[in-house]
Amino acid sequence: MTGELEQVKKKKVAHVPIITIDGPSGTGKGTISQLLAKHFGYHLLDSGALYRVLALSAQNHDVDVSNAEGILVLAEHLDVQFVSAPNSDSVKVILEGEDVSHTIRNEEVGSRASLVAAIPAVRIALLSRQRAFREKPGLVADGRDMGTVVFSDAMTKVFLTASPEERANRRYKQLKAKGQDASLAALTEAIRLRDERDLNRSVAPLKPAQDAVSIDTDKMTIEAVFEQVKTLHQTHLASC
Repeated sequence: MTGELEQVKKKKVAHVPIITIDGPSGTGKGTISQLLAKHFGYHLLDSGALYRVLALSAQNHDVDVSNAEGILVLAEHLDVQFVSAPNSDSVKVILEGEDVSHTIRNEEVGSRASLVAAIPAVRIALLSRQRAFREKPGLVADGRDMGTVVFSDAMTKVFLTASPEERANRRYKQLKAKGQDASLAALTEAIRLRDERDLNRSVAPLKPAQDAVSIDTDKMTIEAVFEQVKTLHQTHLASC
């Protein structure tokens, strides 16, 4: 009986349309994913936020990111919630009852998250949590291995790229707009180092799925990228 229920469950989730948006940070993944989720009325998974939250949790609990066993314990008991903000398209990230939506976006947490994400056991521990977001009417999944590992059967797979210089420049402008000090050279170097880690990690390295559509966003507006991905997914839906 249990086996039959599992088969029914698998059939139900198989019919949930999924859009995966993979690529390095600074390519516009988050914005594009939010626009797509709003347009299609889909759920949204920011997988990078999970690793950032885990990195912040490690920092809060004085667990060094090199302590794989300690990080794994935190991953298995991570108290995190994603709550839709009222009258807004944004999603609040709640860690142990505290809103950490802004805290997890700083550069230090991002660098720590890249180190945490390279631990194989941690990626496995968070896999089922990510897959649980697969619910009707559909899902937009933003990350680095959404199309290659987490949702390898996704209907629409996109891989966004941009040069390290362009991505650093975008981040620089964001920080300056918030009144924060920033070094363009330091940001560029940090992005290069993170890319190297993500590309060369042993488990789920950063790369496009074989059936993903790659889009270079260097000279494209957010609106243009959104329109391209939206049209692509509409074509896939129509062909089903």
